[in-house]
Amino acid sequence: MNLSIIIPVLDEAAIIAGTVMRARATGAAEIIVVDGGSKDATAGNAAKAGARVIASAPGRARQQNAGAAAAAGDALLFLHADTALPGNALERVQRVLGDPAVALGAFRLGYDRDDWGTRFLVFGADLRMRLFRLPYGDQALFLRRETFRSLGGFRDLPAMEDLCLVTRAKRSGRVVVAPERVRTSPRAYDRVGLFRIMLRNWRDAGLFSLGLRPPPPA
Repeated sequence: MNLSIIIPVLDEAAIIAGTVMRARATGAAEIIVVDGGSKDATAGNAAKAGARVIASAPGRARQQNAGAAAAAGDALLFLHADTALPGNALERVQRVLGDPAVALGAFRLGYDRDDWGTRFLVFGADLRMRLFRLPYGDQALFLRRETFRSLGGFRDLPAMEDLCLVTRAKRSGRVVVAPERVRTSPRAYDRVGLFRIMLRNWRDAGLFSLGLRPPPPA
């Protein structure tokens, strides 16, 4: 099973080369960086690091759909630019998706910094996994190409496009959360504030559960 890793980006020149190199180290068949109109050197830095770079209209859902359309792999993994996969990611993806009853997989959430805030977030994410099996996009969602197509890809939403995909996938098969953790940056919480981000996520998840469209991130 060949794996295509798809990374949507916008103005990530400072970190994208490292993200691409870590993704390549997993042994994936291809790394596709989907640039949503960066004004900095994101595209050039990604290409120098060994990624295939394509352009797309901005918006994470649109960019990820564009990457999936361009991908050649049997399996697709959607990776945030500030997230690192575990070293055995390729083996784990192949093992999880080798079960025909599985529709979608993800990894457990982890952070590249250990403090009370990140511990609290990890605890909440782990609890959500145990109770609801609802991984978010920062947990590196992966699924077979044919499953992604049958689900219609990501809905063009300003937020919660990841939760929408997972919810639909649960109707067609199992959702499996692997024991390994990704390592993501807490930069969004540093910039906006831990509790403000949490409240926004709860609000958006609540709106989505009621069938309402979440607003764009501020």
